[in-house]
Amino acid sequence: MRETAPPTIGNTSVSVGNPWLFFAATFAITWGCWLGAIALDVSFDSAAGLLLLLLGLVGPGAAGIGFVYLVYDEPGRIDFWNRVKQVRRISTRWALVVLLLSPMVVITAALADIVLGGTSVSLGEWLYEVDTNPIAFLPTLFFATLPPLLEELGWRGYALDRLQFKRSALVSSLILGVVWSIWHLPLFFIEGSYQHDMVGFGTIEFWMFMIGIVPLSVAFTWVYNNTARSILAVILLHGWTNFTVQTIELTGRSEVFHIVLWFAVIALITAIWGTNTLTKDDEMPHPPRVRREIAPE
Repeated sequence: MRETAPPTIGNTSVSVGNPWLFFAATFAITWGCWLGAIALDVSFDSAAGLLLLLLGLVGPGAAGIGFVYLVYDEPGRIDFWNRVKQVRRISTRWALVVLLLSPMVVITAALADIVLGGTSVSLGEWLYEVDTNPIAFLPTLFFATLPPLLEELGWRGYALDRLQFKRSALVSSLILGVVWSIWHLPLFFIEGSYQHDMVGFGTIEFWMFMIGIVPLSVAFTWVYNNTARSILAVILLHGWTNFTVQTIELTGRSEVFHIVLWFAVIALITAIWGTNTLTKDDEMPHPPRVRREIAPE
């Protein structure tokens, strides 16, 4: 994919559509809130901490929407919102991929650990309550889905397209995966976050968390590119992945198997679909052109 006459900032050669400007804006919003929580020594369990957590989570989506309106003209903006709301972009085949991919990887990792004598797998608390409370899963589902909704409007909704203009789908995914991983870093220093309370900074679990995000990024691109760039598909996949790992909780060796399996999955994906677009076609549906009225002075 190639971009023609990219918009620029003032008299510089820096394109407004440059994905690194989006990343800078995203980190400014998110890290500004989360580093503020660290500086104020507030926990996410407090009202102030919860507000800062949510404002930080909004960062990718807010920056994504902002850059869509800055970089694209009206057709591009319409295309963005269509990709958020159009269910028809997700065929039955890819709906099954969204539904089954993460559970298959998690269950395989759990079974592998159990077969080898491990016991480092447990079930989410809501499963023990569902017999008396049929909607016990809803809080877990809500909190598993809220971050993807706020994040994916930017990560895949905006940044991935900009990266893929000049890079292969695989390289774009790896870059986005590393950035996405680093974006979580302040959470390891804030009480009340999963990263702080359950993982901890500098632990083996910390490195598994950070590394494990990268293959997920490739898998998300694979689904995104094969569903006509559906943001909705990636929101659902991201949320369902979160819900799955919060329902079948892996620790220790099973978590290692989990990450290894994700790398095996993306190796299989790239072997079958290729690295250029991660689709059967050499060319992906091209995003709308950038705004022509934003031009070098």
